[in-house]
Amino acid sequence: MSQSDDLPIIQRVYDLILWYVPRLNKFPRDHKFMIGDRIQNALYGLLEGLIRARYVQDKLFLLEALNTELEVLRYQTRLCRDFALLDVRRYEHVSKRINEVGENLGGWIRQQRRKG
Repeated sequence: MSQSDDLPIIQRVYDLILWYVPRLNKFPRDHKFMIGDRIQNALYGLLEGLIRARYVQDKLFLLEALNTELEVLRYQTRLCRDFALLDVRRYEHVSKRINEVGENLGGWIRQQRRKG
C-alpha cells in the first residue's frame, strides 16, 4: 500500500508521529520516561487502531474508543506545555495537528453512526 492509498486521518497521525516523537525523545529524563513514553504509546496505538478500523466491518465501537484516546493525548500534550517541555509555538503546532485528527475522526464517527 502506498501513502496515497492511506485515509487522510491515517496519514495525519503518521505525520504527527514523525513530528512529535523526536521532540519527546529530547525531554529531560524524568519526563521522557513517564509522559514522553505515554504519549508515544498513545500515538502508536492511535495509528494502529485507525489502520484496524479501516478493515473491520463494525467500526463505530473502535472509533469511539480511539476518540477517547485522542482526548487523553490532548491532556498529556497540555501537561507538556504546563511542565515547560514544549514552548508555546510547538504546543500550538501539535495542538492544531491533534485537533485536525480529531475533526477527521469525528467525521468518520458521524459517518458510521449514519450507517447504523
